[in-house]
Amino acid sequence: MNILKNNSLILLTLFLLFSSQLMSQKTYRWTDELELLKRVDKLPEYRTGSYVEQFSSYDRTWGNDDGFAGTYSFLRKEAGRLVIAEMEGPGVINRIWTPTPTDHMLYFYFDGQKEPGLKIKFSDLFSGKVYPFTKPICGNEIGGFYCYLPITYKKSCKIVFDGPKLEFIQIQYRALPGKKVETYTGEFSLQDKKLLSEVNKIWADITPEVVNYTLGKSADIQTKETTFTLKPGEEMPFFEMDEPGRIVGVEIDGGTSFEGLYKDVILSAKWDNEKVEAIYSPVADFFGYAFGKGAMRSIVMGKQGTSNYCYLPMPFDKSASLKLVYKKRDNIQQSPISVNVRIYYNNNKRNAKEEGKFYSVWHREKTPLGMFHRFLAQKGKGHYVGTMHQAQGLRPGMTLFFEGDDSTYVDNKMRLHGTGSEDYYNGGWYALLDRWDRGNSLPIHGCLDYSLPMARTGGYRFFLSDKMSYENEIYHGMEHGEVKNNFPVDYTSVAFFYAAQPLSDRIEPSDEQRTVYRPTIHVYFPQLMLLTPSGGVQVVNERGIRMTTQHEGTVRIMLNDIPEGKYKVLINYFEKNNGADFQIWQRQKQLSDWISSRGDKELFKDRVYVGDIELTEQTNSITVHVRNNKGRDEFELTLITLERIE
Repeated sequence: MNILKNNSLILLTLFLLFSSQLMSQKTYRWTDELELLKRVDKLPEYRTGSYVEQFSSYDRTWGNDDGFAGTYSFLRKEAGRLVIAEMEGPGVINRIWTPTPTDHMLYFYFDGQKEPGLKIKFSDLFSGKVYPFTKPICGNEIGGFYCYLPITYKKSCKIVFDGPKLEFIQIQYRALPGKKVETYTGEFSLQDKKLLSEVNKIWADITPEVVNYTLGKSADIQTKETTFTLKPGEEMPFFEMDEPGRIVGVEIDGGTSFEGLYKDVILSAKWDNEKVEAIYSPVADFFGYAFGKGAMRSIVMGKQGTSNYCYLPMPFDKSASLKLVYKKRDNIQQSPISVNVRIYYNNNKRNAKEEGKFYSVWHREKTPLGMFHRFLAQKGKGHYVGTMHQAQGLRPGMTLFFEGDDSTYVDNKMRLHGTGSEDYYNGGWYALLDRWDRGNSLPIHGCLDYSLPMARTGGYRFFLSDKMSYENEIYHGMEHGEVKNNFPVDYTSVAFFYAAQPLSDRIEPSDEQRTVYRPTIHVYFPQLMLLTPSGGVQVVNERGIRMTTQHEGTVRIMLNDIPEGKYKVLINYFEKNNGADFQIWQRQKQLSDWISSRGDKELFKDRVYVGDIELTEQTNSITVHVRNNKGRDEFELTLITLERIE
């Protein structure tokens, strides 16, 4: 009896202790997650046991039906509605993305409740019309609609779509184990609204500064500024510190010296005398240049004017050393470079139990067919925070290599699988006007470049609230091609992450790897041709450029993006019953005689040679002359191909 009584007292004591701990535990609100969208100083902090995962419409058969049919865009049907995600909590939704929003309703059912705690039109997650789903943390550009407003739940969350069909979708979430999470209510205090306004202000700032992020352990910064001249073959240290601390910001201004075909200046950094550099990358690639030009301009990293900036914190235990290395080439004239560097730092040492060190992995390869391009494969503990990716097709034509999906495996489980490369960068619909059709920088993601004639593109994405944690290992990679990695590509990537252990090796960029690849065959597609009609020609862009004239007129077509030189000009067009006559000119130079596009039945004419041109910045166009021949009034052009004459 005494034993039972004692056991009862022990159990009661443990219950009261546990209850007391629960009562004293700080409530975790949606604003705690919202704050992470501006608290870059917290990026080094580990998230033990909190994994990022994703519901996605990717094709489970490893095909390319990632949303068009809607087959994989929902888990099941309930009362005619589509259940598109179901999470067991406590947890938070960090990101919702789609290129195909509709005005159908979304219902968020929290914690097993029968009534939805949040009802909103799918399109209004991104429109900026419904508070607190405000711009720019929610919005659309480059073809994709994205929402980074956090949605928290105490026990569970089920999302239901009230429409007959849902196409492309990604819903990213993570568990919050051990936290006393407050379910999202849609009720906001003045303090909540102020925080949301602060985050939106930082995300909307197109001239980011280090002072935006000097909070917490990144506060109380000092500045070291150095100016020097770097010659080919030289190494120039520009920051040394032999005591614990952290770098809060790096700004490197080399004017236009880092631009161009040759990426010969390397940024190198070491922490705590580790054997392998924590950073070892061409400056141009590290700061998000695209094929020789500055491109990335995010809120944490990129190029602004002539200054390259990085505001990702870099804590270290004992020492830090940064330098620039100017690789010398044979048989190429290289000029000295004048460089100005600013380093923002403090003496707040790393907490090794709570924080990782900053690392980056540079990787360029002509990725073998059948294999993924690897952004990062790392063992140990850490979290992934960013990707920079330049993608060059090695086959002229449409950029089908960007059909490839991203895949992320963490601690022996696939946690995320995407629906296409531009989708990973919160974009969509490459090669369509005002979608993924040109470089465009947004706060934490963007398109670095897009050129059909050069068969290239690229993107970047940073993971702030949604950084991907791993306890034992991570693999993060990207396909190339519609299926089975079947498109030949030249991929360059830089992966940014924090980790408990140093790197074991790195790549030494060769002369070839430090050189921008330039194809010799260039294809111009109708949807992105820049046209100027005159002389009464009517132009319609459908399957090709359909030019109709009552008499005779012209259509000028710009041949932008490609290098100067001499080229053969080949065109694709349709012969048909009402086919008009056409000539090809380059300004005042006639390339072809009159050619009839009339045929008794429709016939596709492939790669018809019409002459040679010398293309310069002043002569980068051809002009199509079209004339009506006895009522035959239509010429339909589909492709223009330029082949470089060596």
